[in-house]
Amino acid sequence: MKCPFCGNADTQVVETRMAEDGDFIRRRRQCGACEKRFTTYERPDVTFPNVVKKDGRRIEYDRAKLLASMSLALRKRPVSTEQIDAAVERMEEKLLNLGVRELPSSRIGELVMRELKKLDKVAYVRFASVYRSFEDVDEFKTVVDEIRR
Repeated sequence: MKCPFCGNADTQVVETRMAEDGDFIRRRRQCGACEKRFTTYERPDVTFPNVVKKDGRRIEYDRAKLLASMSLALRKRPVSTEQIDAAVERMEEKLLNLGVRELPSSRIGELVMRELKKLDKVAYVRFASVYRSFEDVDEFKTVVDEIRR
C-alpha cells in the first residue's frame, strides 16, 4: 500500500479492527519513510447481476438508484435511515444469493415492494402506485384493501 503523503510503497500495518457489523476491516498504517499514519478499509468485492429493463436495455445494478426510489416513497415517513439501509442490505443479499448474471427490473421492483410493505404501509402504496402504473382509483383501492388484511 502506497503512502498517500509521500508515495512510498513501504508501509506497515499498525492496528487492525473489524467493523461492528463485520462488513469491512479497518487498518491503521504507518509509512516507513515519512512516518505519517493513515487508514485503509478492506471490503469484499462483489458483483451484482445486470438489470434488464422493460425495453430490453441492460444496465449495471446501482445501489444509489435503489436508495433513491425507496427514499422517495418513504419521504416524510417515520422510518430511520438505518432501517432503510438494513432493507437495502437485505435486498442486495437476496440479489447476490440468486447467483444470476442478469435480472429483470421487475424482480427488483418486487423486492422493493416487499421491503416497503414491512417498513411502512403508506410508502408501500406510494411505490406500488407508480411501479404498477395505476390507471384508475379501483386499482389503488385494491392495493389499499390488500394491506388492510
